Amino acid sequence: KNRKNSATGMFCYSKLSLYKTRDSYIIDEAEPVETFFALREDLDKISLAQYFGELVISLVQEDEPAEEYLRLILNSLHFLAKGTMPNEQVKAITELRIMCIAGYMPNLVACDRCGEYETNTMYFDVEDGLLYCENCMSSSALFQLDIGLVKALRHIAFSDFEKIYSFKLEDYAIPDLSYITEKYLLSKLQRSFKTLDFYNSIKV
Repeated sequence: KNRKNSATGMFCYSKLSLYKTRDSYIIDEAEPVETFFALREDLDKISLAQYFGELVISLVQEDEPAEEYLRLILNSLHFLAKGTMPNEQVKAITELRIMCIAGYMPNLVACDRCGEYETNTMYFDVEDGLLYCENCMSSSALFQLDIGLVKALRHIAFSDFEKIYSFKLEDYAIPDLSYITEKYLLSKLQRSFKTLDFYNSIKV
């Protein structure tokens, strides 16, 4: 029944007035800006939202500015809540862009060996974050990408923030994009996420 409850619930974006004690912050005033209530109506969406939250907690340093992370998460929660974009596409955008913000941007400019910008099929090394053309691929462990997936990865990594959600991908390719960004993130961070495991166990 606390009057601050509506502004401090899960996934609430709020304006907070805080004061600091010796070892914690106390909320003095709280005003909700956006509650993303629609997330609570869909298990897939709320599971993804929890995963995004766990990602931020693992990457952001306490007491350090985190405007880029906040902007990314707020926009991703918006698209999840509105349902105007496939959940897996929102997931892929969030995973790859958050890695770029954190300093783990993969080398997607061209083939790492010969510098070829584009071939019909390219290959991605999720451990090293390197791209190879069809002429330089030397390992069956690399992920095969058609040119649409390459363009999608480049768009997410290199576009201005205002444009990162504005791209189209064939429906059949969206799960592949999500799989690749997930594997890259897990490889670089070298840890698992319980929220991601749960999402993968229940997604339809």
